[in-house]
Amino acid sequence: MNSAKTDDRKLLELVSVGKKMCADFEMMGIHTVAELARREPVQLYQELCRRTGQRQDPCVLDVFHAAVAQARDPRLPLEKCQWWYWSRVRKAAAKSSGRTAKARTPRENK
Repeated sequence: MNSAKTDDRKLLELVSVGKKMCADFEMMGIHTVAELARREPVQLYQELCRRTGQRQDPCVLDVFHAAVAQARDPRLPLEKCQWWYWSRVRKAAAKSSGRTAKARTPRENK
C-alpha cells in the first residue's frame, strides 16, 4: 500500500479533482498527493475563500473532503471518492445539528 510519504499518484488522478481544482491546489502550494494528505479540508476551503476574496460554493468543500480522503487512503471505496458523497455527509450533519448545509468562512462563523 502507498503511504503518503511515497505516494506517486498525481493530483489530477484523484476522483472528483479536475484541472480547475488542481489550479486551486497549486495556488495554495499543494503540488503532490502527499502534500494534500497533510492538509485539512475545512482549512483548505477557508484558505481558498480568503485567497480568492469570495465565498466558494459549498461543493468545493465537498471536493476537498473527497480529495483529502483519497490522498490519505489510496484504497478508499469509490463511493467516498465522489464529491457528492461528502455533500450528503455535510447536509446530514447540518440537518442533525439544526443548521443549514452551506459551508461557512471564518468571518461568517463569528
